[in-house]
Amino acid sequence: MYKPNFKTILAFLLIFFTSFTFAQKKFTVVLDAGHGGSDNGANRNYSDLGLVQEKHVTLGIVLKLGAMLEKNKEFKVIYTRKIDEYPSLTDRTNTANRSKADLFISVHVNSSPSRSATARGTETFVQGPAQNRENLEVAKQENSVIYLDEKDKETFASYDASSPESLIALKLQQSKYLENSLIVGSFVEGNFEKSGRFSRGVKQENLHILRRSAMPSILIETGFVNNYEDAAFLNSEKGQMETAENIYKAIIDYKKAVDRKTGAQIVTKKPEPEKPAEVALKNDFRILLMTMPVKYNDGDPELKGLNYILPIKENGLYKYYYGVTNMASVKDINLKTAKDAGFRNSYAVGFMPNQKLSIGYYNIEVYVGKDKLSANSYILQTLKDVDRNKSNGMFYYTYGKVYTLEDAVKLQKELEDKGIKNTVIQKNFK
Repeated sequence: MYKPNFKTILAFLLIFFTSFTFAQKKFTVVLDAGHGGSDNGANRNYSDLGLVQEKHVTLGIVLKLGAMLEKNKEFKVIYTRKIDEYPSLTDRTNTANRSKADLFISVHVNSSPSRSATARGTETFVQGPAQNRENLEVAKQENSVIYLDEKDKETFASYDASSPESLIALKLQQSKYLENSLIVGSFVEGNFEKSGRFSRGVKQENLHILRRSAMPSILIETGFVNNYEDAAFLNSEKGQMETAENIYKAIIDYKKAVDRKTGAQIVTKKPEPEKPAEVALKNDFRILLMTMPVKYNDGDPELKGLNYILPIKENGLYKYYYGVTNMASVKDINLKTAKDAGFRNSYAVGFMPNQKLSIGYYNIEVYVGKDKLSANSYILQTLKDVDRNKSNGMFYYTYGKVYTLEDAVKLQKELEDKGIKNTVIQKNFK
């Protein structure tokens, strides 16, 4: 019988443990220092601190955080930027998605809408439906950078964060990451609070940079630039180091939690290739439910319980469209919803975003009836330059003149905000 000697056993063990080490999948963290280059982000000039700029604070924190992680052999760190430059939001999220990262962290500095210094503290955002008007201000501020880059304009500009279709897409894309995003976010805010910072908590909001990241993702607002104490803290080496340490500890705790839940991440076989992320379509798609000579208002039984209906009047006929999206998967969901509701002959119609009519214009039909509106009616008292026409014994009142469907929808919303409801967008070919 063969008896292996000590050297043979040692060699075998060395090969085994070396293979085990290489089989370990490193935990990949993408660190995103918000803004940069021509995009200064939030900033405030103080007599003693000088100009405090978000782009410099975020880079300082991220570089310190990255250095801590790089000392730990269990982590692989990828930066969206390491210098004062501006990568587009598309570039940032593509970097994270292509690296198949385990965690995406975007670091920012907050600013309250007014120049008041009363707002203070940290808050961490995860992707999700808006929670309140205050969060909306953060979303507007962070999402506004799409207008700085042509690639971002094309990728993000047609996305309406408040539309139900976008929330469906959001649910499909982000639900499996939301729980873990909330966990790491709570660790971050918990550490800030323990170190003496005022924590505003973990919140959900529709943020483009999180929406496009196919992994657990958080956006950390490390303080308010227009609060002197926050600004002084974040502008200092000590403050940036303490902030980085708190985030680092949160990442460590999060990885431990993931490892406990999923077990050791050992690669035993070649992973199956991931399906590519869904790419937005060039056109927006609406589902045409029916074309009728009759006008139906919201809640009418003929609409079979569907909401978010957009009637568009063309050549005296009302076309009823359901939903709008530029994602193929959501388009299919909307079409199935329409057919399940009873609109068996419904189909998807493509609309080129922001396309101007070559002939004609859009206006808003604000009233149709057998009786003429009195001079003291709410519509005529509220709006100026309302046009009136009479046809086949019916009075038609219309308002405005715009040349894209998006502008018509916006104008209709403005009228609704003024209390003028059940209006219809009308397409005029003259």
